[in-house]
Order: sequence, then C-alpha cells, then structure tokens
Amino acid sequence: MHPHDEEKTTFIMDADAFYYKVMPFSLKNAGATYQRLMDKIFKEVMGVDVEVYVNDMVVKFTVAAEHCKALKREASTQAKSREMLIWSPYWKILGFMLTERGIEANLEKCQAVIGMRNP
Repeated sequence: MHPHDEEKTTFIMDADAFYYKVMPFSLKNAGATYQRLMDKIFKEVMGVDVEVYVNDMVVKFTVAAEHCKALKREASTQAKSREMLIWSPYWKILGFMLTERGIEANLEKCQAVIGMRNP
C-alpha cells in the first residue's frame, strides 16, 4: 500500500487509532485492486503461461525449464510452500478439479451439496 494511502484505512479501537501498512482484503476494492496488480505484474505471460485469479495462480508448462522461464520476474511476489502444488496430475482450484482430461467437478464440493439438509 502506498504510504500516502495508509491514513485512509484508519480505524479506532479502545480510544487508540490504528491504520494498515499493507492492504487488507476486507477493504471494499481490495480484491479488484489486487487483481489489477497481478495483471500488471504478469501481463507478459498472462493467458500464455500463467493464469491469475485474485490469489490463485496457475503456471502452465510441459517442461520444467519452461516453468522457471514463465516465473522469472523481478516483482517481489511470495508464495507459501504449504499452499503450492507442484508436479501434480490434478489440481483443485476455484471449486473445480483440473486434470489431464480437462475441468471436472470437485467431488468434495459435490458431497457438500448432496449432504446439505433440506430447507
């Protein structure tokens, strides 16, 4: 977040004023702002090697060297290793399963709907 905008996030708790130094996702336009940032950072590879939807990213490749080339950027982005799935034959993303066959239903999501109580 730009230092000039920090004061715009001020909130009061117990007679003390606080503000965010980084943009929280709870702000109204935070999601759209973050998506624009991701689009700007990865504009050269978006739609070709990389797809980004808010904080979900898919890097497409067939050879490991292509993967590294697609991600070689000077932007300071970070990913937590526990949230990464590398070299997997399938991937759960946005409520679906991506497999070699294409987009499939996520059985866990289907079971959640099937197991719902009747209204």
